[in-house]
Amino acid sequence: MRPIIPLTPAERSLYEWQLWVNGFSEEGQKRLKAASVLVSRCGGVGGAAACELAMAGVGRLVLAHGGTLKPPDLNRQILMRHDGLGQPRVHLAAHRLRELNPHLVVEAVPENVNEDNVARLVDQVDLVLDCAPLFEERYRLNREAVRQRKPLVECAMYEFEVQVSTIIPGETPCFACLCPEAPKTWKRQFPVLGAVSGVAGCLGAIEAIKVLSGVGEPLLGQLLVGDLRRMAFRTVKTWRDPHCPVCGGL
Repeated sequence: MRPIIPLTPAERSLYEWQLWVNGFSEEGQKRLKAASVLVSRCGGVGGAAACELAMAGVGRLVLAHGGTLKPPDLNRQILMRHDGLGQPRVHLAAHRLRELNPHLVVEAVPENVNEDNVARLVDQVDLVLDCAPLFEERYRLNREAVRQRKPLVECAMYEFEVQVSTIIPGETPCFACLCPEAPKTWKRQFPVLGAVSGVAGCLGAIEAIKVLSGVGEPLLGQLLVGDLRRMAFRTVKTWRDPHCPVCGGL
């Protein structure tokens, strides 16, 4: 995390109502300003999360997302626009975030997280927000976050379902503890409702804000499961696997 520096008058005005949140105040806002977050994918889930983090005043966002914008993306990816079809999604997202909050720094990486870039990407941030749809990418981020002892917020969705958890390496279960193996039937393309993606992303952003600001109680050792078809939520206690190949030695 960068050194804590005072808010400018413009920032104090922008975040005025947020500063009224009980326990948050200007100190919490300054901690967000000093923080950096990697958002893996800025689609339906990650785009909503990145939007909320930008509006909240997280000082630096690193967006990692490969590929260009296609028509089916537009019903759920709130940082995209119709005249951007065929353009790299990550650059469209970065441009929109800078419009929403000119006080933040946005780095656009036009690649999905892979073995060649994961160490570098995680190394340059204070927290990782995993919004990737592929399990191999999620395992890769988890492994590197654990290795570098960086907090990791996991958020995912499927149809009407959302799941969110916060991982602190050495203190909580890691993603490999929660999900030792990827589902054999999992496919890259799956049923999506844009509003459900937005809920998952917003919940992930809240978790990141709590960890970075030190305000509130993150989902440590807990998995939040939401069924929006019935509008039912529950938290499930989770446990570290002492034999986990990723975090078992911490």
